Amino acid sequence: MTALYVLDVPENAGVAEVAGRDPAVTVTRIGPYFEITAEGPIVIDRRATGCRHAVWYSSVAGLGRSRITQHDKDALRVEPA
Repeated sequence: MTALYVLDVPENAGVAEVAGRDPAVTVTRIGPYFEITAEGPIVIDRRATGCRHAVWYSSVAGLGRSRITQHDKDALRVEPA
C-alpha cells in the first residue's frame, strides 16, 4: 500500500482535496496529518491543488512503505516501495 502524509494546515488542504478526487485514493486524518493512501500509485497535479511552489515542495511530511518517483512543478507521484 502507498501512503503519503501531509500536515493538516490550510495551505495543504488542496493537496488532500485533489488526491481524494481519485476513486482509488483514500484520505483520512491521523492526528495533525492527512493520510493519503492507495493500493497503487498516488498522483497529484500541482496546478489543480492551487499550491504555490514553496508550499508544494514542502507539503510532504512523510511516507509509509512508499517512494517519491516524481516531485516537480507539475506533479507529485508516490509509488509503493
